[in-house]
Amino acid sequence: MPEGHTIHRLARDVRSRLGGQQLSAASPQGRFSSGAALVDGRTLHRVDAHGKHLFLAVDDRWIHIHLGLFGRVTFSPTPASPPRGAVRLRLVGDDTVLDLRGPTACEVISPDDKRALHARLGADPLRRDADPERAYERLTRRRLPIGALLLDQSLVAGIGNVYRAELLHRAALSPHREGRSVSAAEWAGLWDDTVTQLRAGVRSGRIVTTAREHRDRPSGRARRTDAHYVYRRSGLPCRRCGSAVAADEMAARTIFWCPTCQSV
Repeated sequence: MPEGHTIHRLARDVRSRLGGQQLSAASPQGRFSSGAALVDGRTLHRVDAHGKHLFLAVDDRWIHIHLGLFGRVTFSPTPASPPRGAVRLRLVGDDTVLDLRGPTACEVISPDDKRALHARLGADPLRRDADPERAYERLTRRRLPIGALLLDQSLVAGIGNVYRAELLHRAALSPHREGRSVSAAEWAGLWDDTVTQLRAGVRSGRIVTTAREHRDRPSGRARRTDAHYVYRRSGLPCRRCGSAVAADEMAARTIFWCPTCQSV
């Protein structure tokens, strides 16, 4: 599933390609025909993102999109070619065609609906209105392990399985630590690094969390095999201490960590 940096990067792309334009909207697949009819011929005024949710302001309505596991957005130049595959939503602007396929959610909502959705989501490290102190207060009321809590989108919005493993390793925090045992200083360091790493992901379109000195090939662009410290590296040596990376199930996903570097 795309993590928060992907959705914010997508928001940036939609804004630059279609912002301020009058859009033609259609649902070639047919599953969003009524929604497309509501926004057809309207102007895209604003693009917003919160965690893994994308919002397009089309006059007095919002198109809410959640890509989920299988959703994807593609851009192509006008004139629009015949749609290929199950295109849920097609938006056509002055010189760009946006096609949305396979989302978990694609709906037209009101401003009140959007506010309610934001209220259910946690702090997004990529948003200016993020409140890490409120997130910490909620974290320290929970007995669940921090490795599970970081995937709770009502606590922190935008972190997925890759960032969860990598951020905890970078912070030297065990994923099994109870949320209530995390100190304010530990949380502040984790939050600041999360902001830094997600911003880097927006810029590059990739999740690369390793420092050059910890890669097998320090020079040049990080290879896929050098991009992560522990994610999908179970049984391999930790890049920092050489201990075997461990893996287990947590919050219905596989968590990866170094038992030595992340002993507490």
